[in-house]
Amino acid sequence: MGTKAVVSPPDVPLGKIKCFGSFGAKYEVGKPLRVLENGDWMIAIKLVDTGEDIEYRYTHLLDDPEAR
Repeated sequence: MGTKAVVSPPDVPLGKIKCFGSFGAKYEVGKPLRVLENGDWMIAIKLVDTGEDIEYRYTHLLDDPEAR
C-alpha cells in the first residue's frame, strides 16, 4: 500500500491583475487547481477582456508582470 505525499498549494496573488509578458492580454489570478507530475501547479485565471476562465501554469504566472 503506497502513500501519497501531501503537497501544499503555492501562495498565489489571488485577485491580482497580471498580463502575459510585457505587452500581453490581462488576466486575473484565481486559485490553485492541481499539482502536475513535474511539481508545477495549474492555476485558474480569468481573461479580463473576454471573461474566459482558463488554466495557466504557476511557473509561467511567476514570470508575468502586474498589469498597468
